Amino acid sequence: MRTVEELLANNRTWAATVSTQNPGFFQRLAAQQTPAYLWIGCSDSRVPSTQLVGLLPGEMFVHRNVANIVAHTDFSCLSVLQYAVEVLQIQHIIVCGHYRCGGVHAALHSHQLGLIDNWLQHVQDVRRKHVALLAACRDSAEEEQRLCELNVIEQVVNVSQTTIVQQAWLRGQQIVVYGWIYDVEDGLLRDLQMRVSSDESIGTQYAHAVGLVG
Repeated sequence: MRTVEELLANNRTWAATVSTQNPGFFQRLAAQQTPAYLWIGCSDSRVPSTQLVGLLPGEMFVHRNVANIVAHTDFSCLSVLQYAVEVLQIQHIIVCGHYRCGGVHAALHSHQLGLIDNWLQHVQDVRRKHVALLAACRDSAEEEQRLCELNVIEQVVNVSQTTIVQQAWLRGQQIVVYGWIYDVEDGLLRDLQMRVSSDESIGTQYAHAVGLVG
């Protein structure tokens, strides 16, 4: 395992490399934050949000938590969302889950892990909502994969139904919420075809995306 000192040394090397390749980059970055995207993803260390889409610091605003959940009582997530929409004027919100998610695995199999069990009730709610669809899976591996996808789709709905996004749409602000999933085995992102751009499109997009999962 790397030591903390190695991490600090790596940082100095990285900063020097960026400055050489892009002179003045950090000075420009310090002057203003103008990201084009908000990424709501999982805390999993194997899913480096900006790195896997090839973006530089300053190009994406990020919120991460276990199992990429958007709960209407989570003021941390909602604060990030409000700042992104109302202050940064972000137009693209990406909810990204991933296969082999430990949180989804625990929720699917009702593992008792402690305090986090309360948080994962959100994923268990998704499981219960789609019990028939999950029961049709060939095996537990496919069931877990489907639950990862369904969880993303449900969180896109949750983002779209927040007062923050709803009010932005009423103001005429252009915001699109996307549902993606990342495969840690090949490093590739998959579009779940869940793309919401208005309150009126939530139901249609939801039915379409869930239909593809099934």
